Amino acid sequence: MSPRSTTPGTNQSWGGRFSEPTDAFVERFTASVTFDQRLALQDIQGSVAHATMLARVGVLTDEERDAIVTGLGEIRAEIERGEFQWSVKLEDVHMNIEARLTDKIGITGKKLHTGRSRNDQVATDIRLFLRDEIDVVEAELIRLREGLIALADREADTIMPGFTHLQTAQPVTFGHHLLAWQEMLARDHERLLDCRKRVNVLPLGAAALAGTTYPIDRHVTAELLGFERPAENSLDAVSDRDFAIEFTAFASILLMHLSRMSEELVLWTSAQFDFIDLPDRFCTGSSIMPQKKNPDVPELVRGKTGRVYGHLIGLLTLMKSQPLAYNKDNQEDKEPLFDTLDTVRDCLKAFADMAPAITPRKASMYEAARRGFSTATDLADYLVRRGVAFRDAHEIVGQSVAFGLREGRDLSEMTLEELRQFSDTIDEDVFEVLTLEGSVAARNHIGGTAPDQVRAAAQRARDALAALASHGRQDGRA
Repeated sequence: MSPRSTTPGTNQSWGGRFSEPTDAFVERFTASVTFDQRLALQDIQGSVAHATMLARVGVLTDEERDAIVTGLGEIRAEIERGEFQWSVKLEDVHMNIEARLTDKIGITGKKLHTGRSRNDQVATDIRLFLRDEIDVVEAELIRLREGLIALADREADTIMPGFTHLQTAQPVTFGHHLLAWQEMLARDHERLLDCRKRVNVLPLGAAALAGTTYPIDRHVTAELLGFERPAENSLDAVSDRDFAIEFTAFASILLMHLSRMSEELVLWTSAQFDFIDLPDRFCTGSSIMPQKKNPDVPELVRGKTGRVYGHLIGLLTLMKSQPLAYNKDNQEDKEPLFDTLDTVRDCLKAFADMAPAITPRKASMYEAARRGFSTATDLADYLVRRGVAFRDAHEIVGQSVAFGLREGRDLSEMTLEELRQFSDTIDEDVFEVLTLEGSVAARNHIGGTAPDQVRAAAQRARDALAALASHGRQDGRA
């Protein structure tokens, strides 16, 4: 005897219990297919693995499995060609694909959902999708890091002012500054890969919330889909969105770093700094002021940071009061996650394209470092090495700087007699430490700004990145 028909107008996947069709507005309001169709290929991938596993344990016949796999392959081709017809009436990506499969292969298509629920299905789809996207994000992050390391190596001798409080502090090299950016990104890279480990856990088999009575083998499904292991607890498996929050937290920290870099690029391209030049292809002009060259790419990256922060707070708020297990609230996880992924990928691509093309204006950088009494600390260190107590040395140098400000001259431009009026400990060799070149060369230790140290640090960063990329290829990330 065939099953009794559902009420006309109700969803065929769950309408048997309902006595009236869903209101048209509610149908649109609760549907997710307009955005979760981005999961279509992962949904098919998960379904192929699920059908394969069901056949191995004897729930499906080999013929049924083959019909399902072939039908899903044809549907995948329709989606890739842009020919698939999506329907809001079918709510989501899962039911759209299942309905089309049943149209193509008949009642066997209805057997695909045996031993699973949309709850564990969507959790699996999102993890598959995010895992794929993390690998794309990592590739762009690697490209950016490589570009910065190469530029830092080339500019290991280029002197610029280092700042604290945006005031000239001590001379550094441009290469050293770029490697500071690289260090930020190296930490981001580690966070991304650490996040990927927790994404790579299989929820499928948890079914609605309690598991299933069918003799499934979740380890087989995990192996087929490349997951490290099945999730341990069915309740947690269907309701956990920590992995999405963790990725968005990674993205927020990454965008914070890109925003800091963007702020410096915006400052450095200004006429007031004139430290660097960005190629025209990363800038725009003004509709009224023909002389303008606006650094739009770094400005936009700086602006998009707030967008990603908002998604992180949104996801945290989404999950903060949810009881176990799955709730319809979780439908709201996809759009912020999708937008975060798109934003991160685009920002990284923009920076990876732009960073290697940064051209330092070396003369402007050098002059800015020379103007700001940036070797004052070197003079203090010189006095300390000659037996002057540091606090006394600090006072002597302060008096010297005050004199220089009145006279309009840097420490290195003063005569020996002028310097000795503040301390007779000062001798001819003082000028070796008052030059910008002498100052940066003196910081000759690991982590210091000496050109030789910058080149060595660039090589260490290059080696570490190559080792990380090689490990990624071994574990299937690339």
